[in-house]
Amino acid sequence: MKRFLKILKWTGIIILVLIVGVTVTVMLRQELKFDGPYPEVASSKDSAVIARGKELVFGPAHCADCHSLQNADSLFNLGQNVELSGGYLFDMPIGKIYTKNITPDSTTGIGRYTDKEIARALRYGVGPDGSAFFDFMPFHNTSDEDLSAIISYLRAQKPVKKEIPKNSFNTVGKVVKAFLIKPVGPAGEVPVSVKRDSTAEYGKYLSVNVANCSGCHTRRDLMTGEYTGELFAGGLELEGFVTPNLTTDSSGRLFTWDQQQFITRFREGKKLEKSPMPWNSFKRMSDADLIAVYKYLKSLKPYKTGQPLIASK
Repeated sequence: MKRFLKILKWTGIIILVLIVGVTVTVMLRQELKFDGPYPEVASSKDSAVIARGKELVFGPAHCADCHSLQNADSLFNLGQNVELSGGYLFDMPIGKIYTKNITPDSTTGIGRYTDKEIARALRYGVGPDGSAFFDFMPFHNTSDEDLSAIISYLRAQKPVKKEIPKNSFNTVGKVVKAFLIKPVGPAGEVPVSVKRDSTAEYGKYLSVNVANCSGCHTRRDLMTGEYTGELFAGGLELEGFVTPNLTTDSSGRLFTWDQQQFITRFREGKKLEKSPMPWNSFKRMSDADLIAVYKYLKSLKPYKTGQPLIASK
């Protein structure tokens, strides 16, 4: 009996030491700093560049859907400015994450950062302070030209002074942040510019590198953001909705849609109020852009809805 109690005592001590050690390690890794190159991207005051930035911000890049608490669609239709002052809450399994103020305010917005710092944050997921961003904005392979246009438009807006709450993580979230969250950079060479047309190639650029269709229409781990399913095969549950399959499989949403049906549906905007799909931003895309996206989606291999990643790939 004494031997058993002695073993139990030392087992308890070892477990306690391990718990304390892991806890200390997790806390020490909450403020990890990372490095990343600064893209050769600069903002411009050219009206054409700013106009292109506005088209991206309120269209395929759908910035207003996360970085504004206003009814962007109503204000946009009235010709009024939409404040991109942040504050939208992502209430996730790992904790509460708030979108940033991206107006040019010098104390609470992006006015305190250089063009290259903003460009690095978007392309490499490294904040001005060296922290790693959660991969909510996968503009890693967005062209230099389009990245410049986006930053130019944001610079041209009225600054809004608005403090945003700090992100707060639960215990699981702190562990994830300590060991799993790292900057995500480009896949391959980033283009300086991309030719705008209605081809499937340009549709791929919009779908993957600007509009981030693949980010929602693919199963992924909501703890880390890692993809666990085939791209565009859908099956991800978001806010009570399961994202549709966009591949050419018969289980796909677009299997029976022709090009005009595709465009018409986007022009109708959001029909279900709680749908996480940024319909009201995407409906502002040009016909040529929507045709390009349609052609690209119709070129995809067929996968069953929610199909896991194929290990042999």
